[in-house]
Amino acid sequence: MLKDFSPSALTMGLLTAFVGFVSSFAVIMQGLQAMGASSEEIASALLAVCIAQSLLTVFFSLRHRMPVMMAWTTPGGALLAATGAIEGGFPAAVGAFVLCGVMIALSGFFRPLGQMIRKIPAPIANAMLAGILLSLCLAPVKAVAFNAALGLPIVLTWMVVVSRWRLWAVPAALGAFILVLIFGVDLPDDVFGQIGAAIHPSLIWVPPLFTWHGFISVGLPLFIVTMASQNIPGIAILKAHHYEPAPGPLFASTGIFSTIIAFFGSVPVNLAAITAAMCASEDAHPDPKRRYWAAVIGGAAYTVLGLIAGGIIAFVSMAPPILLQAVAGLGLIGAFSNAAFAAWREPETREAAAITFLVTASGATFAGISGAFWGLVAGAAMMGLSKVMKRPT
Repeated sequence: MLKDFSPSALTMGLLTAFVGFVSSFAVIMQGLQAMGASSEEIASALLAVCIAQSLLTVFFSLRHRMPVMMAWTTPGGALLAATGAIEGGFPAAVGAFVLCGVMIALSGFFRPLGQMIRKIPAPIANAMLAGILLSLCLAPVKAVAFNAALGLPIVLTWMVVVSRWRLWAVPAALGAFILVLIFGVDLPDDVFGQIGAAIHPSLIWVPPLFTWHGFISVGLPLFIVTMASQNIPGIAILKAHHYEPAPGPLFASTGIFSTIIAFFGSVPVNLAAITAAMCASEDAHPDPKRRYWAAVIGGAAYTVLGLIAGGIIAFVSMAPPILLQAVAGLGLIGAFSNAAFAAWREPETREAAAITFLVTASGATFAGISGAFWGLVAGAAMMGLSKVMKRPT
């Protein structure tokens, strides 16, 4: 096994972990903050999910000798940010995370549950995802309007880098954010002391509160988004690179770990898509049978990043919130454009997709239930009605 290790796998593994973490941790932060989590609870959640990602990635990559990369649910973080605080506060959100993890595990143990997710019409699922992502994707514009001197450097950096080096666009925007924070924001005199005091997070047990409102508003949409936009595409990415792992054990394992880490305030862990493609590419190794080491290295590196998450959060929290939201939004523009294109690609389903998108993006709640759920319901109802009306009499 050690003979398969190579310098290219080491380089790609470290790059994968770095890009995966810095490109989307802001989204997870925003989502957990919206749910009512404190800075300490967010750091706990990031540490827990990084450890889960590491263990699952290293285990499955070594077991199957495939680049099976895990990640946190970035679209799920955007869902939480768009939903906002729910009745019962963060404990109710944690209860929803637990139920989501249980459902993910069941989808691995019982194939019909996973097949139900696959049967959700693609235009409806993508329209819901686009609606969820919209609010954060608008944040860069709002950041420039808030303070052009602070927001514009972040946006312009992203625009320049994404046009040539797409992979580095969000890390570059994060770098610009850090420079803006250092030179454009009044930082406290003991900034390094505060970062040092918080740099190593502790796992914080959050007693869950199980509510019907939390399940419908957060748990069920989070399950659908995680499965439809992360786990299933993650399997597809591996198959596209000629790897054929059994989906059931992967889904079940991510569900079990998601359930455990939920008690520490964490969002679910799932199969990665973009970072999995990086580890499965020729840049990791010319021989496909030796690329799994890139995932092993990347998975191990996530633990290191999780161990300093507290310091990262302490530092970025010193900036106006809209600036961090801008970085998160820039990181989601690609996902938004892909989801929007897939939602409106087919003419016969455009009305249903549009309704799904508008209801979801509105952020409106009905009967205390978030717009993401009602968007899915409204779109499915419109699609069903269209099919009935088009039947010959």
